[in-house]
Amino acid sequence: MFFQEPELQYEVTVEEPDPHFAKLLQQAIGGQEGEMRVAMQYMFQAWALPEGYEEYRNLLMETAAEELGHIEMLATAVTKNLRGSAKQMSDDAEETAATAAAMTGQNPRQFLSAGESAMPVDSNGVPFTGNYIVASGNLAGDLYANVMSEATGRTLATRLYEYTDDPGMKDMLAYLIARDTMHQNQWLEALESLDDPVPVPASFPQEQENQEYNYAFMSTRREQQPDPGYPWTQGEAPDGKGQFSYLPEQPGDGEVIAPQPSPMTNDTPSRPDDAAAGDSNATGISETTDSKPSDGNATDSNQ
Repeated sequence: MFFQEPELQYEVTVEEPDPHFAKLLQQAIGGQEGEMRVAMQYMFQAWALPEGYEEYRNLLMETAAEELGHIEMLATAVTKNLRGSAKQMSDDAEETAATAAAMTGQNPRQFLSAGESAMPVDSNGVPFTGNYIVASGNLAGDLYANVMSEATGRTLATRLYEYTDDPGMKDMLAYLIARDTMHQNQWLEALESLDDPVPVPASFPQEQENQEYNYAFMSTRREQQPDPGYPWTQGEAPDGKGQFSYLPEQPGDGEVIAPQPSPMTNDTPSRPDDAAAGDSNATGISETTDSKPSDGNATDSNQ
């Protein structure tokens, strides 16, 4: 159940409308680092939690609802940056250049398709996709994903902050940056509250892992290198369940050769040298003409 109030979560003001900045703000709405992502991500994570996880479900849903408020703030900012900006050329050369830059800098669809308002797209106009959302059903894994989402979102917000000179936009972004700081910390604290968060999933019995490789840093350099002595090549692992080690090379075994395809697929053409040698079976493709029924539909010969 959701409720809404006819006011913004935080005031949004724009002193100098800037269509180009409106285009950039779209990344914070529908981009991979944007608010639509985290709002939907936290909701779907919450909806997956079973009985006994009420405090985590509430944490996720409270934050998801807050993120919906951030979408509303950003959409308001986009609209205010689009509407009221210069759209007509004047006789003044400086004003004409500024107007042209503003008009060509905006996303055309914000004008043509949305009537000078925000859209559920990124800064390139690509529609938001649910593929951005991480909701695995594993609480620990999802919380780690949430830390990453807030980290990349905060990075985006700080870049937008540095890009604009508008005091109102800086004020709004300073608020969003502050909330990203809180959200990163709350997800980290939630992880700490779990009994056994790593490795994910913690329910898998580690004795069934390959014990030679489960805490070994593996070098993929062509020439073998000595152990560099980094924190991830020696010493205790963060989960307290193993000791890091260093492998100077990969195990290496087996051939990278695919088995012959089924004769029914006809995937692999004969090689020129095979054809010259008259080797009609070089690819494993049968020369028989009765592999398909007369109606042209493939059948399973085992039926």
